[in-house]
Amino acid sequence: MTHTSTAPSPAQVSLAWTAAREAAFEAGRAAALDPIVAPLSACDGATLAEDLRPRTDLPAFPTSSVDGYAVRGPQPWRITGRVLAGDRADEIGADGTGVEIATGAMVPADAEAILRVEDATHADGAVRGTPRPEREWRMPGDEAARGDVLVPAGTPVTPAVIGLAAASGHDDLRVRPRPKAVLLVFGDELLTAGAPAAGRIRDSLGPQLPSWLRRLGVDMATPGVIGPIEDTLDAHVAAIRDALASGVDLILTTGGTMHGPVDHLHPSLEEIGAEYAVNTVEVRPGFPMLLASVPRPDGGATLLAGLPGNPQSAVVALVSLVVPALLGLTGRRLPHFPTIELGAAIPGRGGYTHLALVRRSSDDRAYPLGHAASSMLRGLAQAVGFALIPPHGQGSAGDRVPLVPLPLLLGEHP
Repeated sequence: MTHTSTAPSPAQVSLAWTAAREAAFEAGRAAALDPIVAPLSACDGATLAEDLRPRTDLPAFPTSSVDGYAVRGPQPWRITGRVLAGDRADEIGADGTGVEIATGAMVPADAEAILRVEDATHADGAVRGTPRPEREWRMPGDEAARGDVLVPAGTPVTPAVIGLAAASGHDDLRVRPRPKAVLLVFGDELLTAGAPAAGRIRDSLGPQLPSWLRRLGVDMATPGVIGPIEDTLDAHVAAIRDALASGVDLILTTGGTMHGPVDHLHPSLEEIGAEYAVNTVEVRPGFPMLLASVPRPDGGATLLAGLPGNPQSAVVALVSLVVPALLGLTGRRLPHFPTIELGAAIPGRGGYTHLALVRRSSDDRAYPLGHAASSMLRGLAQAVGFALIPPHGQGSAGDRVPLVPLPLLLGEHP
């Protein structure tokens, strides 16, 4: 089929930056991944789809906190046995007796005290010493009672959460899996190797965006980056359809988000029947960005994020639209941004939100970076994130402003 690029572009309904972020989050929630039950070994980076609760009290039985002797009655105590971690403890029995006990071992039900090994003396086949006044064992439920909410649904699964789940008696968890994504790189002008020359430039987004996405808890498809894709409508439509057929949860594209003679993303989305969640954002840099729901052959829909071709603008689109969409897609919460004190003034951008690249100095304040034009990466390479200057506002030294962080792990901030 032959296409032309003369079809009218969809109407642009430019959204304020905060509204666009919320719209992207809601689009992600509408396409949220179905929960699965996965073994603990496969849960790292997924998202809890239900509250994590212990299957028993934690600890499940009285547990010694120290190495020593569990005793009852007056001293001296005749030691009649030993309880190690993993043993089932019998009662001590008679007053004036005790058992040697190891850290983590079950405490006999009739023990009255535990004497630390370093506080004990041995004479005439018996043990003497003064137990410390504090209880030297953990009681059932000290950490949690059976059924308590340990970690709420919507929390990223970290190694610590996996360890807590195992300690709570779980072999698997109900989670929303890590999303799978593919990146489509548009642009005849792009080189994938060597130095820029003769009117052609190096593609810097194909190499960097997968690394940002992995920090956001995304798994890249195989292949994860496709392109550069020819600057024709046919090639754009074919690439998007192939990505849809591959079963990914998120498609990212770079370039073509404007309406120039070789900008084919909007006509491609019209051809495929996409519905826009966001179409242009009132933010500088990076305003020609978009997020759309694209129908799949199986009747479902996949999110497509159109990032500008300028490198810094593409990263602005990543933190503005892709991050909140992923939070919704995985059932996580849309967090508030941390704030940071400005060490120098940052101008506003009129009626646009200004996301200004900043570095954090040794005085723990944020300073604007140079080399921060849309096409530049030098400033980005030194940045901790973007200072958020609201429309019709500006930042002065000493002001505390929101910090939109560059991706570390989804939901975390520097």
